[in-house]
Amino acid sequence: MGESLKCDLCGKPATVHLTQIVNNQIHKLDLCEECAAAKGVTDPTGFSLADLLVNKPAAAETPASQLVCEHCGFTQADFKKLGRLGCPACYERFSPILEPVLANMHKGVTHLGKVPARSIERRTLLDRIARLERELTDAVRSERYEDAARLRDEITAMKEAMSGRPAVS
Repeated sequence: MGESLKCDLCGKPATVHLTQIVNNQIHKLDLCEECAAAKGVTDPTGFSLADLLVNKPAAAETPASQLVCEHCGFTQADFKKLGRLGCPACYERFSPILEPVLANMHKGVTHLGKVPARSIERRTLLDRIARLERELTDAVRSERYEDAARLRDEITAMKEAMSGRPAVS
């Protein structure tokens, strides 16, 4: 059994779980019975989760309200309007506002599910090449040219192995 959720307003154990999709944006809210009744969630005449979310204090929203992705120029206002991000760099830039939302929607903010084996091998190889390239830069900077030549050859061999054909040097 998973960990019980707490009320987003008062911190008591939540028994009412609301999900609303507006403009392709998912809004989730967990409330205890008292807060749900106080906010009119049980009112049969109508209830808007968006109205409740607007009044909810957002700790991460204020300092991050002026975020702009340097890579694509996507703004926080664009994210709120469209419900999506502009490029892969946006995930890093908007992480102060994304991580609390993802933490509320899932058990964590890191993907722990299945990954294709070939993808893991490729990612491991790319990480190793990036590390070797940093070491190559350091070796050149410190004038260790024999180490630099060895690292260059190792990087070339790894790139050849990735592409499946000999690399042009």
